[in-house]
Amino acid sequence: MITRHARTSRARLRLLGGAAACALGLAGAPALAQDTAPVATQPGAAASTEVRPEYGTLGERGFYLEADELFEDDTTSIVTARGNVEGRYQGRTVRARELQYERRTGRVLARGAVRIVNPDGTVQFADEIELDDQFRAGVAVGFSTRLAQNVKIAAARATRRSEDVQELDRAIYTPCNVCVEDGVASAPTFSIQAERVTQDRRRRVIVYRNAVLRVFGAPVLALPYFAHPDPTAERASGLLIPRVGLSDRRGLSYEQPYLHVISPSADIVISPQINTKVNPFLNLDYRQRFYSGDLQVRAGYTFERDFNGEGQRFGDQTSRSYILGRGDFDLNERWSYGFSAERVSDDTLFDRYSIQDVFDRRGLYQADSRRLLSQVYTQRQDARSYLSVAALSFQGLRSTDRDSTFPTVAPLVEARWEPRTDVLGGRLRLSGGGVLLTRSETPACIPVPGVVCPPVLFTDGTDSARATGAADWRRSITFANGARLEPFAYARADLYGVSSFRQSDSEFAGRAAGSVGVDFSWPFVRVTPNITYTLEPLAQLSLNAETDIDDRVPNEDSLVFELDETNLFRFNRFPGFDRFEDGLIFTAGGRATARTTDGRAASLFVGRSFRSRVEDAFPARTGLREETSDWVVAADVTPIAGLTAFTRARFDNDDGTVNRAEVGLNVALRRVAGTVRYLYDDTDLTGVTRHDLQYSGQVFVTERFGFVFLGVRDLDADVQRYSEIGVVYQDECVRLEIVYERDNTINRALGPSQSIQFRLTLATLGGVGYRDYDTR
Repeated sequence: MITRHARTSRARLRLLGGAAACALGLAGAPALAQDTAPVATQPGAAASTEVRPEYGTLGERGFYLEADELFEDDTTSIVTARGNVEGRYQGRTVRARELQYERRTGRVLARGAVRIVNPDGTVQFADEIELDDQFRAGVAVGFSTRLAQNVKIAAARATRRSEDVQELDRAIYTPCNVCVEDGVASAPTFSIQAERVTQDRRRRVIVYRNAVLRVFGAPVLALPYFAHPDPTAERASGLLIPRVGLSDRRGLSYEQPYLHVISPSADIVISPQINTKVNPFLNLDYRQRFYSGDLQVRAGYTFERDFNGEGQRFGDQTSRSYILGRGDFDLNERWSYGFSAERVSDDTLFDRYSIQDVFDRRGLYQADSRRLLSQVYTQRQDARSYLSVAALSFQGLRSTDRDSTFPTVAPLVEARWEPRTDVLGGRLRLSGGGVLLTRSETPACIPVPGVVCPPVLFTDGTDSARATGAADWRRSITFANGARLEPFAYARADLYGVSSFRQSDSEFAGRAAGSVGVDFSWPFVRVTPNITYTLEPLAQLSLNAETDIDDRVPNEDSLVFELDETNLFRFNRFPGFDRFEDGLIFTAGGRATARTTDGRAASLFVGRSFRSRVEDAFPARTGLREETSDWVVAADVTPIAGLTAFTRARFDNDDGTVNRAEVGLNVALRRVAGTVRYLYDDTDLTGVTRHDLQYSGQVFVTERFGFVFLGVRDLDADVQRYSEIGVVYQDECVRLEIVYERDNTINRALGPSQSIQFRLTLATLGGVGYRDYDTR
């Protein structure tokens, strides 16, 4: 027997065991063995047929072996490496206390804290691993490995049948941590144990036989067969986490979503909701991605009677359904088109069956809250021009809504264009557009204080049309001392046509509007080692052409208005086209900010506007009708990172009383997150004062246990309109919420209701309910 010793000069890599190995975690199961080639018994020697960059100088078949001692028995052709063994092959590293290689058979046996590090960063551990000459089959004893998303799998024995299939005996699967900071092993929050686990890497699925689901170490569910996607799978068909609730309206409710992957670019979630008090409700969510865009359609159906907040049914049994669809597609780099389809058979259907995410934005335009919008549109955009053409249809879900009074908007055209070169040293923008509104009924009047409406509240619908062309010019001049002037000019021409729903005759009205003026600002900045201070006076002077109110011009887009710091310095504060300010207007204000180097900040804005005469086009409650406007104040402060307080307020120009105030606090700290918002608004056109308090958030009393809350309280009526409160447990792999909800909103026949919701999220096994399946 010939013995050769090889002493390495590199620093020794000490293997981790005991508590340290526990801290590394048990891990998921990628390939247990990899392809290899005959070893070289001298450190650094290699048998290489081809050198590929990712393998370094070893080449594709080269194997580098290094240890404290290397032995080769010429009689048995067995190469033995002992003490801090490290082998490298095709980007993989194998470490062990001892490794044996049989030249004749190609068998490789590694013993003692075996550790395999793969090129993708995944790691396998074992007490002992035996591999064939191609690393295509092998057996490991005391095996564990870690996959993506911190998933860990451990088994008493692991057998690799092929490159794609691996079997584990007496195995455990968990994405949770299995150790605490002091290195003492602890039971994972949830785990799946099974007599046998098979991982199919080609199909990206993990199959369990005789599985037991354990929560906090206690068995809660036993299944003879169970399967779920491999964590490396982007999507896979299967059951998602159910939604469970108990409410006055529906009784015990169980919703079980199932995700079916139709193709690499399409899937559907089928989510039946089973209720003890009312009939089941079926939800569908289909989505597909195309080369040019994407499509998503949600729909639901049931056959049921009306029922109130206590689940008492009445009326006729009939079909009830909804659809919420959207699509957006690119024709080329400049042109795109899309649509949204939003309709429901019953105004209260979404509330009755707790349908989530109803009022998300879909498409180019967005409606007010609790209103649905269906639209089709196309748009073209490049660096200097924009064009959109759309058609819109609305459905109202508020108890005061009457759909026949909502207009059908078709078409709605908007266009803008800017020349490449400056004009008179400034930017010139030309714009135009138009809209046609048709409706079946028109409100006879708006019931506001002091106005008596006629007995007939609705009359025959009025159709209206508008065509607009405008030019807008602005130039910015900055002086050496930092002062800045921005002269501007604006000119617009409108043509209106109005006709009765039952008459063919139309009335036409033309109107011209314009403004010239200048904006002024002069920021003063002082920089200290820790704080940067900025003080910026602001002013605007504009002269607007007289535009008396024409009774033939309807007011469709300038009814809702809120004066604040975002629009105080606009020369025309009306949000739409149907009304335009006139006269000489001077607006003054200022902004002060302070910002520290560690992220703390504070700012204050104060301003008001003056005009040459009363502007009757503004309702009195807007704060802009009189010659002197209301005071506008806005402030925010960030005293520490993660904590921000803000306020927005309007004070009456005569006596300083508060016409509108909003005060809020946003918190995002390690254990506390949420928001509180106080609102007082005495400026609504209907004369109704809003005075409420809204709050939401979560507070963790310990690292893992806390409570969640959400509420809206009417302070004038001293009524809690809506509230949620619940307890939550959260760690690295589980989030569980048990939440009590109470809705005191009186909505037609629905009435108040209360319920208990169970919300569960398991890492790697789906999200909360069918709307969160993107995490799958």
